[in-house]
Amino acid sequence: MPSVGVPMSLLKIDNLHAYYGKSHVLHGVHLEVKAGEITALLGRNGSGRSTTAKAIMGLVDAQGSMLWRDQQILGKKTYEIAHLGIGYVPESRDIFPTLTVEQNLYLGQKSTRKAGRWSLEDMYQMFPRLKERQHMLAGVMSGGEQQMLTLCRTLMGDPDLIIIDEPTEGLAPKIVELVAQYLKELKRRGISVLLIEQKLTIAMDISDHCMVMGHGSIVFNGTPTELRGDSYIRKEWLEV
Repeated sequence: MPSVGVPMSLLKIDNLHAYYGKSHVLHGVHLEVKAGEITALLGRNGSGRSTTAKAIMGLVDAQGSMLWRDQQILGKKTYEIAHLGIGYVPESRDIFPTLTVEQNLYLGQKSTRKAGRWSLEDMYQMFPRLKERQHMLAGVMSGGEQQMLTLCRTLMGDPDLIIIDEPTEGLAPKIVELVAQYLKELKRRGISVLLIEQKLTIAMDISDHCMVMGHGSIVFNGTPTELRGDSYIRKEWLEV
């Protein structure tokens, strides 16, 4: 029984190994995401962060243990994992370019019979730009607008945990700030976030917990304050 005031573990990964064919990419990853927290997974390109996200979603071959609310999910199909309450926003911003913004958002809903925590109006309130473009084809929007749309479409599925891979990649500073506010709003509404990010500033400003990956393993696990104070880890595994 968790102590009063200690966040409950939502996702707990132990000794996770993942492969692309014969290529061994993840080497015994240990990772935990707690309820109502933003956990940042940091590291350079090629360190294994995106592979970790794909392994959680059942998109790559993996071995080890992956518990979601104490239930083993390793080996489940991607749609089964999503229906358990895990949302995934890939770096590729997989929108449907020939559908309108509004049609893309409706496609994110798991069920039309049961109302989730998030409505179309919630999305438009958080991102007024999407409301302005609700009848526009998603494919003609800017990269920043497509990123907003992908985030919101995932939220329409009412996840308890949302995994977001490089949400600020290639975005203008103003849009980066908007994404940071959006992630803080998710936390305020009780949704946990696993944020895969290269930008140290945004990650350390908004996260409760930081992990750093290097060569397919976790090389640091602690608070943003502890990471700020660990110049060796930052120099060795994060700074270019």
